[in-house]
Amino acid sequence: MRPAARVLRSWRTPLLAALSVIAIGGVISGSQTSQALAGSQATGQNQSQSLGEAVSPSTPEQMALVEHLRLKGAVFYGAWWCPHCFHQKNLFGIEAGQRLPYVECDKDDAGRRRCAAAGIRAFPTWDLNGERREGTLSLEELRAWSGFGASSGASSGSSSGSGAPR
Repeated sequence: MRPAARVLRSWRTPLLAALSVIAIGGVISGSQTSQALAGSQATGQNQSQSLGEAVSPSTPEQMALVEHLRLKGAVFYGAWWCPHCFHQKNLFGIEAGQRLPYVECDKDDAGRRRCAAAGIRAFPTWDLNGERREGTLSLEELRAWSGFGASSGASSGSSSGSGAPR
């Protein structure tokens, strides 16, 4: 029995040492995460309530489309926690995504009241001259719906082909 007890003790010490290192590493890592979060809150950067930034640069056509949508009076209603809203913004790229006519519906009471008054029921919701579209719209759908004619083969007429009144 003596040799078995030695074998048992021989693995116990290294195991306890390894677990201690892992636990201390987790505490340090958690502390660094807490410090980073506290630092971002101190500077007003609350990442948890931001729609997020797109991940790739915008093309000239994406920039032209977003400016066209703004000129037409389109409004994109969304919520900071909505993955479909982030995907919608990401379709425009970084620069155009920052220019979207976006209304945040769930960050504060003012936004919630504005979206409730507008009758927003789902995210994302696009409004163009009183006509609503719910869900993520492709850039092609937005081009056609808004009458944007910058892409090759797209009509530059005032009718979008959707039958929607202007």
